[in-house]
Parts: sequence; C-alpha cells; structure tokens
Amino acid sequence: MNVPHINDYKGKRIHMIGVGGSSMSGLAEMLVDKGYQVTGSDRTDGYLMEDVRRAGVKTFIGQRAENVRGADLVVYTAAIAADNPERMEADRLGIPSMERAYLLGQLMEGYPESVGICGAHGKTSTTSMLSQILMEGGLDPSIHIGGKLDAIGGSTRIGKGGMFLAEACEFRRSFLQMKPTVAVVLNIDADHLDCYRDIDDIENTFGQFMQLVPEMGIVIGNGDDERIMRQMEKLHCRRETFGLSEKCDWRPVNLREDDRGYASYELYHGDEFVTRVTMGVPGDFNVLNGLAAMAAAHALGADMDKAAESLQRFVGAHRRFELTDVIDGVEVFHDYGHNPTEMRMALSIARKRCKGRLWAVMQPHTFSRVRTLFDEYLTCTEVADFTLVTDICAAREKDPGDLNSGMLVEGMRAHGIDAVWTPSFDDTENYLRAHWQPGDLAITMGCGDVNELNNQIHRHELEKNG
Repeated sequence: MNVPHINDYKGKRIHMIGVGGSSMSGLAEMLVDKGYQVTGSDRTDGYLMEDVRRAGVKTFIGQRAENVRGADLVVYTAAIAADNPERMEADRLGIPSMERAYLLGQLMEGYPESVGICGAHGKTSTTSMLSQILMEGGLDPSIHIGGKLDAIGGSTRIGKGGMFLAEACEFRRSFLQMKPTVAVVLNIDADHLDCYRDIDDIENTFGQFMQLVPEMGIVIGNGDDERIMRQMEKLHCRRETFGLSEKCDWRPVNLREDDRGYASYELYHGDEFVTRVTMGVPGDFNVLNGLAAMAAAHALGADMDKAAESLQRFVGAHRRFELTDVIDGVEVFHDYGHNPTEMRMALSIARKRCKGRLWAVMQPHTFSRVRTLFDEYLTCTEVADFTLVTDICAAREKDPGDLNSGMLVEGMRAHGIDAVWTPSFDDTENYLRAHWQPGDLAITMGCGDVNELNNQIHRHELEKNG
C-alpha cells in the first residue's frame, strides 16, 4: 500500500474521521500546532470535541460525504469501516487517505528517542506517569496519550526535547506502524478478539512490535508475564524487566499498602537500592505501572529520586478511577475500564476505599467484545454489593440482534451477583438515587460514553441545589 506522508501536506487541509476519539483528538491538536488546517467529524459530540474545537479544529457532528470535500488528506481511525460515507467519498474524489496509526508513526520520526508503551491494560496510566516524570525532570518530551492528563493540559504536548512518548495500541495491529527506540510492554491479555484470531495471535503481534526496536534501543517488559518473556527472548536489543518477583531487574522490596490501597516500597535495580517510592494512585496494578514508568525513566536518563517524587505527585489521568461527585454522602467515580480484567482492577480499588456498599455500574463495550469475553463478564463485578448494567455501547459495530445486556444480567444472577439491567442513563441514575445510602461508593465503568452518566448526575445535582 502506498501510504501518503504528512510532511507532504504542510499548511494544507487534513480531515480527520473520528476526531473525537482519545487518540485522534490529540493528533488533531498536534497538527494544528504544526500549522496544518484541520477539520474533523464524529458520530456524536463527545467530551473531547470541545477540546479540539478550542484548538482550532472545525468539527462536524455526523459523518457525511460532503464533510471531506475540499480536503487534501483524510486520516481515519481503525474503527472507521471502508463503507463509511466520508471514506467512500474520499476514495471517489481521489483524496489520499491513511489510518491514524501511520500518522502517529510519521509524527514520531526524527526524534532520537521514540517511546511506545503497549499492553492490554494500563497504557494510559503508565504513559501519563512517565510523561509527568520526564516533564518535571526537565527533559521536555513531546507526548501523545489516549486520555486527558492535567499535567500536560490535555492529551498532547509539543516539547522541544529529543523524546516523543506515546501509547502504542494493539487494536487492528496499529502499533506496528510505530518506530520505537524504547518499547515498554505491560501485559498481554485476550482482547480485541474481533481482529485477532486468539491469544497466541495477540502474543505474536506484541512480539512483532518488540522487534521494531533497533539493536541500540531497549525493550522493557513485565518479567512476571510468561508471554512477554517468551517474546523478549527472541530480541537482539537491550532488555530489562520489571515486576514483583525477585527475578525481575526492577522490583519493589518491602512493599506495603495502606488501608486505601496506596503502596510504598524500596525500588531496586538488580541488587542495588535506587530510591524510595510512595504511590500517588492506589492499586496493585498501579504498582506495576509505576515500576514500568520508573524503569523507562532510568533508560531515558531521568534522575531517579526526582522521578520518585513525580510519581508520588501523580494523581491519575481523567477517566482513570476519577472522583466526579460526592452526593448524599455517596462518592461517585468513573473508570475507563472496558473489559472484565480492567473492571476487576477498578473495583479492587473501589472496594478498599468504600466504607459502605459498593455499586458497580457497567457499560459493556461492543457486541464482539461481549460475545468473546461473555463468561468473564459474569463474575468481574463479584466484589461489588450491587451491579447495574446499561445497554451495550455499540461504538463502531451494528447490533446483531442476538445479544443484549439482559443476557449478561441473567448470567450474573446465576453466579450469585445482585445485578439489574438499567438500559438507559436515566434508568441507571434513577435506580442509584433511589437506593444508594450515605457511605456508599458508585463507580461507572466503560470506554464508551458512560462518563456522560457521571456528567448527567452532576448536572442534575446542581439543578436540584439551585
């Protein structure tokens, strides 16, 4: 395939299909900063659309053929099908086009250090941790994350240093278009089975990503993940591991956790004490994310004592166990977790924090994911006292007609979970308000638009209180 290069379109109009996505919105802002004229469309007016509008992007809600007319180049996400009206019109008019991953890879070219952070879980949190460490350490990186981080004022940052730091997403194998000199591999798990054959196919593709690193580069992988280790053994570049076991190069010693799930430990590199770490975000999985960030920071030349201080100040990216309200004595959170493993992680933190009853609010994401991980969904909220399940967020898919949230709820109940199908956000909010009590904690989970439920609850509370 003959892929166009963004450098050939300086000052020209770039149209982005799916511009409200977590990655596309940041790339749009980067292009505006570099002097491109940027327009973009999305199906709905999501929470990132206002950010891109403020950056100077002309936006369209709804995807129609006329939106691409006059564009010099079209960029689309992997979730945009070939029969999308804007892609079809671009083809008809002969407008060059490329998938988002190629654009990200091209923007990373020319940086002496290009860092790609991949994994089924934890990419945004780890990339955000490392971003804050490098920024506060004076290394002035350019950054692209799949979420919003207050420390950089959004999802992107244009730095003047020689580093480009980005999430590397495995969906549709898009991370294979990157050119990392530093690759961080957090975990390998079964997800995106709509575009992978099975877990072995996923593992082999992660292995291909690692092999993109040149001999002078470094791969930093989770040493407690057998699949990662199997792929790292094939590499010719420098390799380091992080994890909880003594075999890992970077590991915590005297790991302790307080009653709210916040960990502290002594960081060791091999047999050498490096620094003392106190986490600013809770959870066992964030200990691993922090270890990965610290190992990468060391490889990039950061001062490790200052890095530990930055990690303690790190309070998380938006939509990652984010407190959105306290209403009627109930803490209301949102988390981006959208598959069973990530929902278990979020609820493990919520359970430690919650002093009353724990409400899990799940928005299942895509019919294909629900179908392939159906059994895992049935028990992933078992630590909660109550589970509410909204309708499935179709996202890029069409409703097949043979799968719905009622089937999930039925299966959950068969496993002893107190689950209720609350199809709409109105249904869910009404049920919560009618049943929650002071001291309870409610957490909405999903990567679709379920964060709008939190916004709705907040808005209604403001209206109620005048």
